[in-house]
Amino acid sequence: MNGLASFLYKNKIEAGCDEAGRGCLAGPVVAAAVILPRKFKNSILDDSKKLTEKKRYALREVIEKEAVAWAVGIVSPEEIDKINILNASFLAMHRAIDQLNITPEQLLIDGNRFNPYKNIPHHCIIKGDGKYLSIAAASVLAKTYRDDLMLDLHKNYPIYDWDSNKGYPTKKHRAAIQKHGINEIHRKSFSLLSTQLEMKF
Repeated sequence: MNGLASFLYKNKIEAGCDEAGRGCLAGPVVAAAVILPRKFKNSILDDSKKLTEKKRYALREVIEKEAVAWAVGIVSPEEIDKINILNASFLAMHRAIDQLNITPEQLLIDGNRFNPYKNIPHHCIIKGDGKYLSIAAASVLAKTYRDDLMLDLHKNYPIYDWDSNKGYPTKKHRAAIQKHGINEIHRKSFSLLSTQLEMKF
């Protein structure tokens, strides 16, 4: 068993929230909110970063089937550039919570900061995706849905290797930016080149 906790408060409807893509140079930031059944158990579910791609996608099917409610929120690169990545991460979580068909009574947020959502109490939990099942479930949905988006974008922009790096700052990704410039999917407020050379767009 992975030892993840089922809830923080036993008598509350809790939604776990997490995001994916915060450290990327390109693409959206994607967040998920998940409300799991009180007695939900899964020995494989964990922080998505600790799981193989195959396990993440298998778990997504389980989560979507067994969750009481789940939703995904997306914030575009243009929005990220306008409001910064931290606020964009919070906004993506808010958009996910907006879409839940059940209103949670508590929000469990992965990380140490969050912009309050309406009048719902929240608890920030550092490395929460490795501590609570609902946050781990949200991390799996956020990661897999963002990966799907980047794989789709790769079809139009294969030079950036997004099918492999998913927009993260790998050497090959930075080399492609230096050689070919950037496009509308890149986050222009980020340090896209480590040498900060002038980029063409």
